[in-house]
Amino acid sequence: MELKKRKMILPRTNIQNQLNKLRAKNFDESTWAAQVANVLKKDALHKERILKNLEDNTVVSANDFVFDLLETKNIYHIDQIKKICIDYRLRFLNSKYFKGKLPKEALFEIKSLEKRHGTELKGFKIIAPSKLFKLENADDPLLFAPLGNDYFYLIHKWGNDLHPLRKRIMWFFKSFENLLILTFIVSLLLTFMIPDGLFTKQNSTSIFIMEFLFMFKSVAAVVLFYGFALGKNFNTAIWNSKYFNA
Repeated sequence: MELKKRKMILPRTNIQNQLNKLRAKNFDESTWAAQVANVLKKDALHKERILKNLEDNTVVSANDFVFDLLETKNIYHIDQIKKICIDYRLRFLNSKYFKGKLPKEALFEIKSLEKRHGTELKGFKIIAPSKLFKLENADDPLLFAPLGNDYFYLIHKWGNDLHPLRKRIMWFFKSFENLLILTFIVSLLLTFMIPDGLFTKQNSTSIFIMEFLFMFKSVAAVVLFYGFALGKNFNTAIWNSKYFNA
């Protein structure tokens, strides 16, 4: 009975009061609001500077990273980036041309990197499909910063993964020879779809070849018109070009 009375005498713990006591030990209560306002102001200025650097078109060859703090899994050479861009018909351009919205996580990663390495990051580049860039007229973004000597550091990846068949489909647009193979395959399929006796009552190898050549010229004409009219080019030519009709 006496133990029960002692328990009732003990006051309950007010967490807010405990927080206030802890804050009073480390900060001056009279200037606490000013300190918070100063921190928020610095954070806003930091974010504004990062956004300004992302919009900057200045070419930067390297950033002052502390190499021992870098994660080797995030370091890529320009040749590796080029091959991926060509295989999947992607572009590797300055972040200024990116018209998509950068996620908050990307900005947080930049702020975190700058704080850890004690530096200001510049020269950002992004891997993404052409439609996500604001290209000058002549589905999986990755944000990079240059390390120097043609090496780049992956800062953040966002968005959805690419379609599993994208590499196979884009193979036909890697070069003129590959496009020629696509034209040949499409022409052959269309030739097989021509009903027997449509042009002549007799079916023979020579007739089939003539029909194929006619179809091949028609498909090639459409491909050439499409390519020139819309300013399309091969993967090897556009992977690092800022121009729509590069």
